[in-house]
Amino acid sequence: MASNALFGRRAELEQLSGFLDAARRHGDARLMWGDPGIGKSALLAAAAELAVTSGMRVLRASGSEFEADVSYSCLNQLLLPVEADIRRLPPELREALSVALGFGVGAPADALLVCNAALLLVKGVAAETPLALLVDDVQWIDRASAVVLGFVARRLEGVRAGLVISARTGAVSSSAPRGLTEMVVQPLDWEAAGQLVDVNFPDMPVRVRKRLLDLAQGNPLALTELPSTLLGATHPAVAHSEVVPLSDRLQAMFAARIADLPESTRRMLLLATFEGTGDVRVLRAALADEAGLADLAPAERAQLVRVDDATARIAFRHPLIRSAIVAGSTHEERRTAHVALAGALTGDQERRAWHLAAAAAGPDETVAALLEDSAHRIMLRGDAFAAVAALIRAAELSVTSADRGRRLSEAAYIGAEASGSIDDAKTLLTDARRAAPDSTGSLHAANAAAFLMLNGDGDVATAHRLLVGAIETAEHGYRAEDPALIEAMHTLMLLCWYGSAPEYWEPFYRALQRLQPRPPDVLSLASQTFPDPVRTGAPALVSSQAILGTLADETDPTRIMRVGTASVYLDRLGDCRESSWRLVQQGREGGAPRRHLGALMHLCLDDYLVGRWDEAEELAREGQQVCDASGFSFFAWYFLYNRAVLAAGRGRFDEAYALADEITHWALPRGVTAAALFAQHPRALAALGQGDFDAAFHHAAAMSPPGVLASHVPHCTWVMLDLVEAAVRTGRMVEARAHVEAMRAADVAGLSTRMTLVQAAAEFVVSDDDGARTRLESLLSGHVAERWLWDACRIRLVLGERLRRARSASQARRQLLIARDGFAAMAAGPWVERAQSELRAAGYRPAEASPGGPVALTSQELQIAELAASGLTNKQIAERLYLSHRTVGAHLYRIFPKLGVTSRAGLRDALSPGSEAPR
Repeated sequence: MASNALFGRRAELEQLSGFLDAARRHGDARLMWGDPGIGKSALLAAAAELAVTSGMRVLRASGSEFEADVSYSCLNQLLLPVEADIRRLPPELREALSVALGFGVGAPADALLVCNAALLLVKGVAAETPLALLVDDVQWIDRASAVVLGFVARRLEGVRAGLVISARTGAVSSSAPRGLTEMVVQPLDWEAAGQLVDVNFPDMPVRVRKRLLDLAQGNPLALTELPSTLLGATHPAVAHSEVVPLSDRLQAMFAARIADLPESTRRMLLLATFEGTGDVRVLRAALADEAGLADLAPAERAQLVRVDDATARIAFRHPLIRSAIVAGSTHEERRTAHVALAGALTGDQERRAWHLAAAAAGPDETVAALLEDSAHRIMLRGDAFAAVAALIRAAELSVTSADRGRRLSEAAYIGAEASGSIDDAKTLLTDARRAAPDSTGSLHAANAAAFLMLNGDGDVATAHRLLVGAIETAEHGYRAEDPALIEAMHTLMLLCWYGSAPEYWEPFYRALQRLQPRPPDVLSLASQTFPDPVRTGAPALVSSQAILGTLADETDPTRIMRVGTASVYLDRLGDCRESSWRLVQQGREGGAPRRHLGALMHLCLDDYLVGRWDEAEELAREGQQVCDASGFSFFAWYFLYNRAVLAAGRGRFDEAYALADEITHWALPRGVTAAALFAQHPRALAALGQGDFDAAFHHAAAMSPPGVLASHVPHCTWVMLDLVEAAVRTGRMVEARAHVEAMRAADVAGLSTRMTLVQAAAEFVVSDDDGARTRLESLLSGHVAERWLWDACRIRLVLGERLRRARSASQARRQLLIARDGFAAMAAGPWVERAQSELRAAGYRPAEASPGGPVALTSQELQIAELAASGLTNKQIAERLYLSHRTVGAHLYRIFPKLGVTSRAGLRDALSPGSEAPR
C-alpha cells in the first residue's frame, strides 16, 4: 500500500521519516513490533518509498516459514542486489560471505567472519549511496541470518545506513534482535478504520460497517478481508454473530499460535469463545468436575487472552482469535461446548436458548419455542436483526411445517417493517409460503407483504385490501393480547392515514371496536390523535400525558416511535425529543433503520415548529440517506417534505416547489394521498413568502376547503393560519371568517398551546375587536410564544402590521423587532425582509436599539448563551440540548451581535445580574 493511501498512520510515517533522515547521516536501527495484519508490511513499503524519495538505496527481505531451516536464506535475499560489491571485500571476508550466501564453494566459514563481511559490505555500499535495509517478518527468518542482522544492527553508528526489522507481537522467536530502539504499531483508531472501509466499500450498509469495525478492532487486514464474509452472509445469524468465518489470510494470522496450544487449552478457549461475555463464573460452572481454569495458562502466556482478576473476566486479545478457534474445532467439540454452556446458564433463558439451538442435532420444538420467545424479548430492545436471526433458527428447528411457516412469516414482517432487510424479507416470505401454503393468510405474512408493497411497486389501496382481508379472516378472536393482530392494526392505521379518505378508515375502526377487552394504550391513543385529531384528539389529552410520562424510562424502540406518532398533532413532540434522540443514536450505531427514520421524522417536525431549522435540514438529509441505504424508499417523502417547508421558509422558492412536485409525482400513482396533501404546505408557504397570496390561498385550500377542517386530513391544522391570512389579503373575508368559525367549532385551541396561539391569531386577523388583540398579545407575552418560535414570529409580524396601520407605531415596532430577530435566528430570509420593511414603515431606525440594551434572546438562545458562558464547548452544549454542534455554532453566531459582544469571553458579563438580562 502506498504511503499516501495509509489511513491513520501519520505519526508512524513521521517517525519513519525522521529515522531515515538520521540514518542517512550517521546510521541507526529500529525494531518494529505489531500484531498480525496490523500494517507492518505496509509501513515498511512506505518506508521504502520515503527512502527512495530522499535519495537512499533500498535493500529488502522478508522471513518465510518455508525457508526458516535454510541457513543465511534471508541474508541472501537482502544482499542479492549488491552481489557485485562483494568482490571488493578483502579475500578472507569475500570468501566467507560468498560461501555463506551460496555464491561460492568452500567450507562453511566462522559465523563471526560472515558477520564482519556483511557489515563491511554494508559500509562500502553506504559510502557511495545512503542505504535503507528493510526486513519484514523477522520471526520467520533463519537463525544464521538473524545473528548477522543483530550484529550489523548494533554497529551502524557512523555508517550512512538504516535498518528496520519488523516482528509479530507475541511471536516466540530468537530471531528478533534485542536492545534496539522499538517502534510499536498500534491498531487504527476508529476514524481511520472507518476511512479505510469507506474507501474500499463505499456502499456498505451502516449495520454491517459497524459490525466490521467492532470485529476488526482497527486491524487493517481484517478491515479489508472480513467484508466479503459479512456482506456475503446468506444467514442473518452469521452477520450478527461475534464469531464469523475467516478468509484464508485471516485464519493464517492466528492458526499457528492456536495450533501450538495443548488440546485442553484449545477446548477451554472454545468454551470461552461461545460463552461470549468472558464471565469466569459461567466457565467454572460449565466445566463441572474438570480441572478448572488451569488449562487457560498456556493461552495467557501466548498473549491470546488475558484474565482480569478484579472483574473475573476473560478477554481475547483480538475478537478474530475467537473465529480462528472455532474454525480449528470439530463439530463434536463445538456441540459439547454449547451443551455445557446451556447447562450453566439456567438463569439466562435467552442465551441458554441459543446454546441449545447450536447444539441441536435436528428439529426440536422445545428449543424452537425458547428461541421464538427470545426473539420477542430481543425486539423490545430494538435489535431487529437479532430478532430475525432468532426466528429463522426457530423456524429451522420447528417440528411442523405450520410452525415453520408462522415463524418465517414473523421474521419476514420484522425484516420488512423494522430492519430494512427488504430482499431478505421477500425470501423469508417465499420460504414461509412454501413451508405452509396456508400461512399466506397469516397476519405476519400479510403485514410483511403490505410493507414490501409500500417499498416496491405496489400501491396503498392494494396493501390496504390485503391487510384488511387478513385481519377479518384470521382466527385471532380479536384478542388484544395477540401481538400479530396488534402489529397488523398499527400497520393498517398507517395505510389508512396514507390513503387519507374516510372509507379507508371504516374497517380499521370496526376492528378497533372489536378488540377485547380493550385496545392497547398506545394503539388506542394513536387512533384518537393521529387520524382525525380535530374531532377525537381532545378526549385523549389525559391519557397522552400519562403515556408521555413513561418515555424517560422506556426502552422499547417501537413503543417510543409510536408514542411520537401519537403526539404529532397534539404538538407534544418536544416531550419525545430525548427518547427520539436515543433512537437516532441507536440507528447511527447500526440499529433498526425504521426506528431511526421514525425518530428523525419526529425531530424534524418539532425542529420546524420551534425554530431549530439548521438541525431540521441536517436531520432531513440524514433521513434521506438512511432511506436510500436501508431500502426504505417509501419513507423518503417525509424528508422531502421537511426539506421543502424549510426551503420555502428560507426563501429558496424554486427548491421548495421542485421538492413539492417530486413528492406529488411520486405519491399520486401509488395512492399516497397524504403525501400529495402534505406537498401543498410548502407550496402555500413559498407563495406567502413571495407575496403571492392568491396562490397561497389555493394551495392551503387544497388541503382543506375554507370553512372546513377536512375529515381525516390532520395536517390541515398546520395551514389554517396560512389559509386565513391569504384569504384576508385577497379579499375573501367570507372564506376567512368561515374557516375561523370552523376552528372555533372544533375547538382546535384545546389540542395544544400552539393551536391556542394559532386560533387566537386567526380570530384576530378576521376581527376588529380589541378583545381579540388583547388575548393575542397576552399569549405572545407568555412562554407559549417562546416555545413555538416559527408561529409566534409570523403572528407577531401580522400583529405588528396591524398595529402600524392603526398608528400604534411604538407597539408595532416592539412586535416587529422580536419577529425580525426570531426570523433571523431561523435564517428565514423573506420573513426578515417583510419585518424590516414594516419596521421602516413604522419609523424604526437601527440606532433606537442602543438605549434599550441588547435585543431580546429567544429561550433557546438564552439557554445556549448561558451554557457557553459557563465554559461548555459547542459539542458539550449540543449533547446536553440534543442539537448538532453546527446548530449551536449558528445560534452563537447570531447571539453575539444581539448581546453586543464579539466572542464567547464577553457572554458572562453580558448575562451577569448587573446587566439587563436579555430574556
